[in-house]
Formats: sequence, C-alpha cells, structure tokens
Amino acid sequence: MLDPSPDEIRRWGNAAVDAVADYLGAIRDRSVYPDTSAREIRTRAEDSLPLEGVEFEKLLQSFRDLIVPFSRHNGHPRMFGYVQSPGTAVAAFADLLASTLNANLTAWRSAPAAVELERLTIDWIRQILRFHEGASGLFVSGGSMANLAALVTARREKASSDLVSKGAHSLARAMRLYVSEETHHSIAKAATLLGLGRENVRVVAVDERFKIRIDDLIGKITEDQAAGHFPFFVAANAGTVNTGACDPLGDVKQVARRFNLWMHVDASYGGFAILANSARPLFAGLEEADSVALDPHKWLYLPVDCGCVIYRNPELARAAFTHNADYTRVMGEKADEAFAFWDYGPELSRRFRALKVWMLLKGVGLKTLGEAIEKDLACARHFESLVRQSDDFEMLAPIELSIFCFRYVPSQWKAALAAADDVSRQRMELELNDLNERLLLALRRDGSSYLSNASIGGRFSLRGCVMNYRTRLQDMQILIDDLRRVAATLRP
Repeated sequence: MLDPSPDEIRRWGNAAVDAVADYLGAIRDRSVYPDTSAREIRTRAEDSLPLEGVEFEKLLQSFRDLIVPFSRHNGHPRMFGYVQSPGTAVAAFADLLASTLNANLTAWRSAPAAVELERLTIDWIRQILRFHEGASGLFVSGGSMANLAALVTARREKASSDLVSKGAHSLARAMRLYVSEETHHSIAKAATLLGLGRENVRVVAVDERFKIRIDDLIGKITEDQAAGHFPFFVAANAGTVNTGACDPLGDVKQVARRFNLWMHVDASYGGFAILANSARPLFAGLEEADSVALDPHKWLYLPVDCGCVIYRNPELARAAFTHNADYTRVMGEKADEAFAFWDYGPELSRRFRALKVWMLLKGVGLKTLGEAIEKDLACARHFESLVRQSDDFEMLAPIELSIFCFRYVPSQWKAALAAADDVSRQRMELELNDLNERLLLALRRDGSSYLSNASIGGRFSLRGCVMNYRTRLQDMQILIDDLRRVAATLRP
C-alpha cells in the first residue's frame, strides 16, 4: 500500500470520489450533529495498534460507517454554530492534489510553482481588499496565527532595537495594546505568548452596537501615556465573532495616526464580505491598516486550514521574522528566486494552502462568490424579521453581517417581565438564561439545526452565523420551527 500501482490509485480514487459524492449529495438530509458520546465512538473504533495493514476499501468503509455518522456536518445548510465554512468540492480536490504534490512552501527553491501561485493568490486578495500594490503577505493556519504574526511585526517595528538582542525585559516602558471588549481572544493570547503581559492588553468599551468607542480608546491611550507606558498597537474588528459588528475603521486609523500606533484589523470572519455590495461600505478604511488578518476558510467557503495575513509594508515583517541559519541560506539565485516565506511569518514548513484558494477563485469567480455572500447576509436579515414578527423570540443585538443573536422568551414571560419589579426581573432573567441554555443543548441533540451561544449584556444568547452557499431563506423558518418544537419538550 505504500507504493500502489497507477491502476490501484485509480481504483482507490474512484471509490473515494463516490464516497465524497454520496456524502455531499445527501448532506441536507443528515442530522447536523450526532446524538452520541465519546465512549460510543471509542467502542466502535478498533483501538488495537495495527501491526498488519488492511485494504483501502476497508479503510474507506470505516470512513462511511464510523467517521461520517458520528461527525458534526459543517456543510449542512442549518449548521449555524460558530463561524464555520461548509467547504467546497473544488477545494477538497485541490487539497488532494496539494497533498499529492506534497510541496513544502518554505522558499522559492523548495517549490517554485507553488510559491509563485501563493504570491499571485495573495496579490488577488490584496486587490480584493483594495490595498496598494506594495502590500503583500502569506497564508497561515488561521486567524489566530495571522493575528500573532501581525503583533510580532508591530512589536518589532515600534520597539527599540534592543528587543531583538536583549528581549522584552530590556524595554524601558511597558508596551500597551488596545482591543475592544468584542475583540477575539487570540490577540490577548498572542500578547501573552510574546511576553507583553496580559495586563498590558487594554480593553476598550463598546457602544450599543458593539463597536469600539473612540472616546474610550483615546482616553485609555492618553491615560497610559501620562502613566509612562508605551502605547503601540490598536486592533480594530471587521466583523466580531459575537455579533458581527464592524468597528469604524477610518476613525480608528485617525487615532492610530495621532498616537503613532500600529493599526491592525482582525477581519478573519468578516473581511471577504467586502465582495458583497451591501456590506462594502462597512470596510471603508480597511486599506489603510498596517496589517489585516483574514480567513479564506471562512467566507471564501474553503475547508480548513487556510488563514491569511496581509502587511501594508511587508519589509517590516521581514525585519521581524528573518533569522539566518546555514541550512536556510539561499545561494546562486536572483532576487525573485531568492524569495522565502520564512522571512515573513513564523512557520518554516508550510503546506500548499494556496492551491485551494487559487482553484476556488479561478473556478468560481468573484461575481458568484459575492452573490453567495450577499445571500448569506439576506438570510440573517430574514431571520431577524421572523424574530421581530414573533411573540416568543427577541433579538439581543443588531445584525450587521450574517451573525444573529437572539433568545427564546415565551409570550407569558414577556408580559411578566414587563410588570416585574427589579428583584423579580433579575430572578426571571436568570431563569431565562437557564431556559435558553437548555434549549440550545436540546436543539443540538435534536440534530435538525445547530446554534452556538454568546453572552449579550449578561443575557444568554442563542447565536447563529450564516456562512453557507447551501443555506436558503426557508432554512431560517425551519430553524424557528425547530426551536419551537424542541422548546415544547422542555420543562418550564
């Protein structure tokens, strides 16, 4: 099996493609989530260490019998949990081809065609974001790694030269960075990993639409300067993971210029919504950022993993990541052929992620992708209208992109809440939190629809995100019907 003949490969390939077609062709009819347990899955799996191999057909049958039935089906049209892409068939084949080639995109000499294709595809993304021609970047595992790479670059650019040789303890002042209450935790985590210290991550308040408050941002920066600290970095959001809010990017950039801060935009969730006409105004000013994190494995519908970081000035990233070693020395190459991705990001070994991005963009086209994203936005707005027309649900946050936050409130509870005093209302709110949490868990066990959760002003929120070209307006009505049906089975 280590070195099969071409005929064997064709036989395996045909069988595997049949499995792919059967899976995707029936995905709408599957339960989104299995009602199972870790013990049941382990019991069904053969856990003894394999000493002898088995034929490919048996392995494929295990995929059909064990993996598929006991998986959460992220491509299902009512998989509304988290920010989850459905994947695409063309990208699945791209991953197969990339793994077959097994290119390691460390430097041009390691994978000439693959490296050039990544540089081309990154430039296409630059154009989508409307960055100037000098901007560039690279693919990484996901938004968390993109945020880390951007923070590494910002710290290197803003700190003194002693940082490289002597480390963070050589800094005369504490370097401070600014995030909103809604910013993804990966930025604070990156600051901790880099030794900046969690206490130096300043959390800025948000307004009633969950956007960063510019007045509080300025106030905290001014306060830190007066205390002798060193403000150097601000993160703006182009689609938060809780509510989908987009910060006023132009206003944040003005603050960054005023205080000489690095402006980073976390657009991991929302960035590619710039392809939808109705959402494009939300991203005004994105092209002025010093760095941007994106996830093609979100709103380009690609399978994981595929994140992306774009630097306004890639030479600043090179200054942060270049590290010389004899085994990485490039010899006898001209400038273009001497290019190395290891100079612009934290990874050395890198898989050929660009192939699936290139095949999707080339095979589907921006027009079709923009229409699919526009449809996702319309589905979220349609769900909001269904909630507002109902007497047993209520919205908990405004919809900006495709995330919707709401809760179940039986009609009799609404009247009681309106008439209750403060103490009674507080008790009822806790009971509603418990009811909605139980409803969420019961909905997942039911399997017809899947939601995640968020905390909105202390209230337990049912949270959904539409990010699937298969999702239709009628799926939003099915979700409401599923919730009502499941809620009827819960004790008060």
